[in-house]
Amino acid sequence: MTRASFEAATARADGDALALAAGLRREVTAEGLQGLAALWMYVAISQPERLSEIYDRSAEGWRGEAVKAAALAGDQAPREPIPPAFWTAFWALIDTPPGTLGAGGVTQRTAALLGHLSPGMTARVARTALAYPGCAEAAAQGYPAKFTMASLAVCPKVSLGGEFHSLIVDNGFDLEVLDRETLGLADLPAPLDYLNARILQCHDLWHLAAGYRTTGLHEVAISGFQLGQFGHSYSAMFLAMVLTRAAFDRPEAATLLLDTILGGWVHGRESPPLLGVAWEAIWDQPVDAVRARLGLKPYASAWPADLFEQLAAAA
Repeated sequence: MTRASFEAATARADGDALALAAGLRREVTAEGLQGLAALWMYVAISQPERLSEIYDRSAEGWRGEAVKAAALAGDQAPREPIPPAFWTAFWALIDTPPGTLGAGGVTQRTAALLGHLSPGMTARVARTALAYPGCAEAAAQGYPAKFTMASLAVCPKVSLGGEFHSLIVDNGFDLEVLDRETLGLADLPAPLDYLNARILQCHDLWHLAAGYRTTGLHEVAISGFQLGQFGHSYSAMFLAMVLTRAAFDRPEAATLLLDTILGGWVHGRESPPLLGVAWEAIWDQPVDAVRARLGLKPYASAWPADLFEQLAAAA
């Protein structure tokens, strides 16, 4: 499949995600992987209402069992056109040698792709997010107040707040990953204003609560989790990009990536909704107690969490 034919396949979106994923489970082929990547790209950039359907069917085909969560309703509005400028920016990112951008650079370049989509996508992503469990109720709480390092610093060391504080300090992380004011998140239409601010402040917190380590592989996995929780538009773009890169350049990585991405997706879909949790009220509780209280099981990785780092060290 050429890049032009991949673009055409994305626009058609006529593949069956379950059949493609099941076929890849039997035998990984570049054609099958490109076909599945085209479907993931399609729901990320043209018809977000079908995202949960496509990922649920991908997970069922790959894992051999249906996702244990209610199907999400989504209208079948006509697909949004895909501007040529999107593909120009997308292939430029794909052609950037791995490792040259750093994690922050990849985040910024991937997020920038969203700005090349059809203007109609913003409202559709906003409407679609409200179909995810707990999303409407969480967004109704209003634009989220910021967490503070001062409130975390007084928490017991062996508590959610204490471990969150240590994670931020020990790794030199920013408390909200990116600055919400610089990004102008408060100006986005509801509920995207809430959702984008909330996930920035909760991303590293969800690492702790949901059992994802801060490694390269688990950053991919937690993107699947975020997607399963509320259809996170950045995660949809990121995961479509990751699978497309593998489809064209590294098909041998298919099993690792599909296990990781779809494992995270299923974990997100089958976990209770986390967006609206009042974390500040439970900062002082141990992580295990928080999980028990929320009914949240930790992510079970099929691969070593630090696999990417091991491979880099051995190179």
